Amino acid sequence: EVSSPELDLLADVANSCEGVFGSRMTGGGFGGCTVTLLRRTQVEAVVATLAQEYQRATGLTPEVYACEAGPGVREDA
Repeated sequence: EVSSPELDLLADVANSCEGVFGSRMTGGGFGGCTVTLLRRTQVEAVVATLAQEYQRATGLTPEVYACEAGPGVREDA
């Protein structure tokens, strides 16, 4: 397992939030990031909680990128 205390913190905090289906570390090697799947209605609350807890523990502000799934692959005629 290749992770860090900071990534573990982000995943643990996210997994404790209401509306989160799951969060885990991802990426290639040291550094990486977390991916969190959650209800759209909970995005603002989860981001606020992550930022607050991460800053409290590390003194740093995390970068958060909110994304949503697209329609997937299709063939254009």
